[in-house]
Amino acid sequence: MFQLSDRWKTLYPDAHAGVLVLRDVVNPPHHAELEKRKSALGEELRSRFAGQDRAALLSHPILKAYADYYRQFKKTYHVQLQLESILFKGKSIPSVAALVEAMFMAEVDNLLLTAGHDLDSVRLPMTLDAALGTESYILLRGEPQTPKPDDMMIRDEDGIISSIVYGPDQRTQITPQTHNAVFTTYAPAGIGEESVMHHLQEIQRNILLIAPNARTELLKVFSAHD
Repeated sequence: MFQLSDRWKTLYPDAHAGVLVLRDVVNPPHHAELEKRKSALGEELRSRFAGQDRAALLSHPILKAYADYYRQFKKTYHVQLQLESILFKGKSIPSVAALVEAMFMAEVDNLLLTAGHDLDSVRLPMTLDAALGTESYILLRGEPQTPKPDDMMIRDEDGIISSIVYGPDQRTQITPQTHNAVFTTYAPAGIGEESVMHHLQEIQRNILLIAPNARTELLKVFSAHD
């Protein structure tokens, strides 16, 4: 179901990737208990980072690991920007369809970059790879995009489904009809296996709140040494 390319192993020997596959999920537009958990998380984040400015955030080991990765592509880690909007601008965690919200809540809590996909739209296997910079895929918003050379990406048999710098594709996006889902987490060097596993388990808990009958098919952290 999930494999690692030799190119990725060579370029990113100290990186990790997490994969969570859940079957029999539901994706309602709103879920009351998830909303309560989301509201509590927003308050907890403001308490956790109280008194810290942007410079202090940059010293956080996970945010630093992503900053170091994004710097080579002259980009800024977008999850950090989302966290800053919650902490410094009083923004709330956005309301979206429940499955995506469950993932996004864990992202801003653990600060780990994650993409969610409709598993039935993915043509397996998925392969963790590093872009050559000659590929192209359709972004979530419908625009074609060529990935940055050497950027981490995940592809299936039909093409790229996500990359770190440019995010997930349109073809495999989670929809209101999604019944089986896969969540993939990119963890550059400096982020340990335990952090990735904890993050996947938090997504799992959030989704089980929405879909208590969901079945976990895969919950695993991969590294170049696998």
